[in-house]
Formats: sequence, structure tokens, C-alpha cells
Amino acid sequence: MLMLALRGIRLRWVTFVGSFVALVLGVGLIAATGLALAATFDAPERGPERFAAAPVVVRADEVLRVDTPTGTRTAPLDRPGPVPPGLAAQLASLGRTVEDRSFPADIMDPHPGQDGGARVGHPWSVAAAAPYRLATGRAPAAPGEVVVTTGSGGPRLRTGDRVRVRTPAGSEARTVVGTVAGRGFEDAVFLTDDEAARISPDIDALVVHADATAVRAALGPDSGMDVLTGHDRRHADPDPDRDARALVSVNALLGTAAGITLFVSAAVVASTFSYAVAQRRREFGLLRTAGATPGQIRRTVLAESVLVGVAASAAGTLLGAGGAPLLVRRMTEAGLAPSWFALGDPSWPLHTAFWTGVSVATAAALVSCHRAGRTAPTEALREAAVDSRVMPVSRWAAAVLVLLLGLGLPALALATDPGDLLGRKSYVTRPMILIVGCALLAPVLVRPVGRLLTWLPARLPGATGVLVRENTAAGVRRTAAVAAPVLITVALAASLTGTVATLEEARATEARTATTADFVVTSGQEGRPLAPAFLERVRNIDGAVVSASRSTAVTVLEENTALVSSEARAVDPARLAAVAELPVTAGRLADLDDDAIVVNEEWLTTRVGDRVTVWLGDGHERSLRIAAVLATGTGDNGVYVTPRNAGGADVDRIDVEVAPDGDRHAVAAALNTAAADTGTRVATRAAWLAPTAPGPDDHTRTGLRMILGIALLSTATALANTLVMATSGRGRDLAVLRLSGATVPQVLRLVVAEAVAAVGVGAVLGGVVAAVNLLVVRCALALLGVTSAVVVPWAMLGLVVAAAALLAAGSAVLPALSALRTRPVELAGSRE
Repeated sequence: MLMLALRGIRLRWVTFVGSFVALVLGVGLIAATGLALAATFDAPERGPERFAAAPVVVRADEVLRVDTPTGTRTAPLDRPGPVPPGLAAQLASLGRTVEDRSFPADIMDPHPGQDGGARVGHPWSVAAAAPYRLATGRAPAAPGEVVVTTGSGGPRLRTGDRVRVRTPAGSEARTVVGTVAGRGFEDAVFLTDDEAARISPDIDALVVHADATAVRAALGPDSGMDVLTGHDRRHADPDPDRDARALVSVNALLGTAAGITLFVSAAVVASTFSYAVAQRRREFGLLRTAGATPGQIRRTVLAESVLVGVAASAAGTLLGAGGAPLLVRRMTEAGLAPSWFALGDPSWPLHTAFWTGVSVATAAALVSCHRAGRTAPTEALREAAVDSRVMPVSRWAAAVLVLLLGLGLPALALATDPGDLLGRKSYVTRPMILIVGCALLAPVLVRPVGRLLTWLPARLPGATGVLVRENTAAGVRRTAAVAAPVLITVALAASLTGTVATLEEARATEARTATTADFVVTSGQEGRPLAPAFLERVRNIDGAVVSASRSTAVTVLEENTALVSSEARAVDPARLAAVAELPVTAGRLADLDDDAIVVNEEWLTTRVGDRVTVWLGDGHERSLRIAAVLATGTGDNGVYVTPRNAGGADVDRIDVEVAPDGDRHAVAAALNTAAADTGTRVATRAAWLAPTAPGPDDHTRTGLRMILGIALLSTATALANTLVMATSGRGRDLAVLRLSGATVPQVLRLVVAEAVAAVGVGAVLGGVVAAVNLLVVRCALALLGVTSAVVVPWAMLGLVVAAAALLAAGSAVLPALSALRTRPVELAGSRE
């Protein structure tokens, strides 16, 4: 049996090369994405940075803990509190203490034409905790003196430079009296301890030179403070989870890419194997006539497939191992992964890719060999090229079940949880189910769709259009095999890019509706508050309605089992209506007060007047009355509270509406003048909304292009291989055309037209799948209260279909030219 399989592979290598190449690429892509995905499971291990030389660090607990009937639940606090001064004084009795304060301290124009960039300020006494050591100059000893870090890649500051330093207390000229080498995790400005305490009175952390056990005993169990020693001191670093958070999006991107690659590879390999078996009906009929049993035919086909699968999987594994570094490099260059992202040394992705390839080949062969075993001996005498009974009952049943699943799941989600349909996992996997269903029904759909596409060409003068129509209908398996990769390509490209673009348009529509202010003012640095002096100046501008707000969070215990945190904004309800039009579905925004909260429809409790227990950003527990409910939308409609419930958050955004009797130009000039002194960013409504508008260069679209590029490489290869395989087996058909009087150019035009028609069939079926998916997205948005148009990526669709048509034409012409070199009489008289 093995020798027979090897001889079959050698004699019909053209038939198997398509499956081999498709599987090599699929396994290679799975191996490459798997190796990169494995590198995202663990962030680099970093030790303490800010307090590497501190024996003990005390800071407020950053975790909310709530006792429930099923145990204690935890959630991170949005705004942990400071270390109380009384507690700091108590710990000072145990040993020397150093108070750390952190605040914005941006250096403005250190040299003409240069910007010193965003920095963070600290008292000088805490510099030794890192440790920072003086490289030049001396420590600051008087107000107006600073020490700065160097070596961050920005303008090099030198001892003696005069710079303007912008802090929450204002902008002042200061003298650089010393420099320290930067340590990579921050760009710092050190002031005297007294001046730092004046600018930022709150104690963010306390370094204690004492035994940790004594510190914990002095604090007691209910102090709300964390005592950090050893490796735990890294939790007091700025953004200690930045590495792990940076890998979350990379993990999601690569996981999606691996899933799509596996799906595409399995689909194209199954389609290629199925068509390869269909082409060998006469061969199997001859074997049956010679006495071969159905079981022997099946074992032969299975052995051939396993041999091809093992060889292709081994080659693909080597290809993936070599391509993974290139993939990681491209991701870092495109900004999809952090600059430090690198491959590790696990080998399990290579083993997984290899055995996945073998399994896919074996599974495809099992389906195909069942049909091969049912080949009757009379097939050896078959001369007609017309496909008959292309859809057995089992395939009908599978197609119906898959389509019911592909349509039923979205319908169920629309009825129960429309927001779930907008998640990445949902809109990536949903098209796959419908693609499988359409691919299973392709032999039935090819004839009507083909006749529709060839209706007009068949009525044009000449025989080409009629021949294309009849050959497309007669060679159902051939047309379906060519259409399958195009179906996958068009459906995935249109569904994924169209869904992402539609969601971006929906979010932009929500933002345009929610923000009606003429100007939006922010600090220019994410997470930084606005200077109090600037806020005071803005409130005194004539002709301006000013609404200051704070970013915060609230946490609720759902069903006594899970703590769920929601982003929130603390606003003045009296001024909110002047600068925003929120999608209220129940209640009134005017009823928001210090004892109330505005929630969205995602909350479990959404009845106006009911009270909900929430924990504010600083961990304080409050019982608040629901004043209004907002539509869920795309998920950006958050929670609203009053400044009293902001949990210690500072103002970080100001919306300014020009009063009816105000002067827009005067208000803009006053805002820009105040902003120039504090480094604040003033944007018009259009400029503020611009980043939310759909754009071609954001990371989401870049990642999507990478995913589609990986998947389309497999489908393009499968398309080319299938056409080469199909055209190579039509030598007798082409010879009959030549003997009937057709010239070589006419035959080539017919071959090209048939290939393009098959591509058209796949494009139509893929377009139907994409239309269904986009319709589901549109219905989900409508149910969530968002009214925005569906964005169809016509340009990408046109490019994909045109590229597929060109590739199909070239892949059909080359083997046809090779076949036409032989005399037509010899081809017509040959046996297949």
C-alpha cells in the first residue's frame, strides 16, 4: 500500500503539489504566529526601579477588597489615597523616613527650538532610593534650583542652564545645579524637599529605614497601607504593569491571526484534497475494475495524504521557524508590539504546527477517501466531463446545520446581548461559520450564480460566452474548487475590514453627538491633570460656558460574586447639558446630584430611582440613586457622577461652549493665551473629534492588514494551485476545441474567461457572507441605540477581486499554453 501511494504521488505530482504548497504555507504561518504568540505569555521580569535601594516602602493600598458570601473579591483602585501625614510621623519614630511626592514638572524650551518634554518632579531626598547619583554639579539647596536626569534622548541639559519648569503651581524659571544619569523608566526633575511639598502636599509613598516587621506592627492590619519589601517594591514604580499591558493587544492580535490562519489553511487544504480526489474518478474506477476493494482505495488515498501531510508539515515548520523573527521585526517596526518584544525559546509552537498540519491533511483525506471508496468500476469507462450528484446527503445535512448555526447564533445574540456581537472574537469567528456553510453548498450554488454572471456574455456575438456558461455549469467541482479560495478571501476581507470600519464610524458618530462644546481643553499628556491656575483663568473668561470634568471610576458588586469597574466622569450637572447631548433612555441628567449617579444599560440595575452601592475611585463606599440611564452604544457611554464622588480625581478636561452673546474669536484667544503659559492643549470640537474618526494608519487597521495578509497568502496560493491542477487535466478538452477550428488565442481567451467566471462566483458568494455579517453588525448597533451607516470597503473588495482575477488568469494560461504545445490530434486521442 505504501509503495502504491508513493508511485501515485510520483505520477500525479501536479495534483499533489497544490495541496503540498498550501499546507506548507499554512503550517509555516501557524508556526510563525505560534512562536510569536508564545512570547506574549510572560512579560519581561523587571526588578524594582524607583525604590531599588529603599529597604521598606509604605504606600496606600491600591486594591479594593470587598467581602462577599463566596469570599473576598478584589479590584484595582483608580485613585489610591496618599499616606496620611500623621502616619508618616508615627513611622518616623522607627527610623529615618523619606517622603516621596510625584507631580508633573515639564521643562519648556531648554534650548532655542527644542522642547524638553514631559517630566515628573520629586523631592531630592528620595533620589537616593533609586538610586540616582550626581554626575555633575550639586544637590538643590534653595527654591529655584533643580537637578535633572540626562541621557533620555532629548536635549542634553547641562549644569548652569536656565530653564522654565512647568508644575501644577505654575511656570517658573529655574537653574539646573546638577545632573544625574537617567535610569530609563522616567525623566525626572528634582527640587528641594520644601518646594516639592509646597507644589504637591500629598505624600505618595514613604521610604522607611527600619525593619519591615516593625513597620507592619506599627501600622496594624486595618491601616489601608501596603508595606513593600524586596521584589514587591516594583509595585511602587511608575506603571509597574506596563509591560504586561503592552502584551495584551499583541496577544489578541497574534491569537486572532493564528485562528484565522488555521481556519484558512484547513479550508483550502480540504478543498484542494477534495478536488484532487474528484479528478481521479477514472483512475479509481480502473482500480475497482482490476479488483481493488473500496477499503483498499480509501487506504491508498489516506496513505498518499498522510505522506504529503508529513512532508509539507515538516517543511512548513522549518519555514515558520525562519519566518517568526521577520514577523516580530515587522510588528515592532509597525508599532504593533513594544520595541523590547522578542521571541523566546519554547518549541511547543513548532510541534503544535507540525501535528496540526498532519491532522488537517488527514482529516481532509478522511472526507475525500470516503467518496473515493464509493467510486464504481464503471467510472473507468466514463467519458463525459459533466459532474453529477455533486452533493451527497451527508454534505447537505452538514451544510444546513452549519448555516443554521451561523445564522442562529447571531439571531440569538441580537435577542439577548447585542453588545456581544461587537467584540473582536465575535466578528472574527462569525464569518468563518458562514464561509464553511457556503463552501459546503458551493456545488449547488455554482450553477445558478455562474449562469447569472454569464447571462450577458452568453448573449454577445461569438461562442466564448456560451462555452463559459456551459463549462462552468458542467464542471461544478472544478468551478467550486476555484471559487472556494476567492469565497474565503472576499468574505474575510469584507467582513473584517467592513466591521472594523463600521464600528469606528459608530464610535465617531457617538463622539460627535456626545460632545457639542466649541472647544475642548486637556493637559496634552494622558492622565495628567490641568493646572489649578489655568482652570481659574478659564472660569473667568467672558462669554464662555465652562464645564470642568474629572476622569475617575466606580466599582459595583454584581450578583454578590464579581466586582465590575466602569470608567466614569465627574461633572457639574448644571453645566453638562450645555456641552453634551448624551443618549438618555430613562430619567433626566438634570437630576444628577451628590446623592445620584448616571449609569448605562449594561448595568444590572437600571431602574431610575433605585439605589446602587458603589465604590469610588479612592475605595470609599457610597449608596447612590440612579438619576438617568444612557444607551449602551459601542461601549464608550460611561458613568457620570458629581465632583464630590470623583474619588480624589483632579480636573483633566474642560469643555467650553461660547455663550449666545459671546465672541468666539475672543474666547479662543483667551483660551490660547492661558494655555501658552501652562502647556495646555486647546482644541476645537473638530480637532478634538479628529482622532476618533476612522483613519487608515491606526494600530487596529494595521494589525488587521497583517492578519488578512497572512490569510490571503494561503488563499492566493490555493487559487493558483487549483487552477494549475484543473487546467492541466483539461488537455483533451482544449485539443477538441483546436480540432473544432478554434485558434490558440481563442482557446486561451476561453480559459481566461472561465477562470475569471469562477473567481466571480467566489466573489459573489463571499459578498453574500460579508453582507450578512455587516447586516448583523448594523442590527446590533441599532439595538444599542447607535444610528450610523454601514461602511463597505469597496476599494479593498475591488482590489482583492481584481488581484484574484489576474492571478487566476495567469494560473490558467500557463498550463494551457503548455498543453497546447502538443499536437491536438495526439491530445485528443490520449487517455487520462
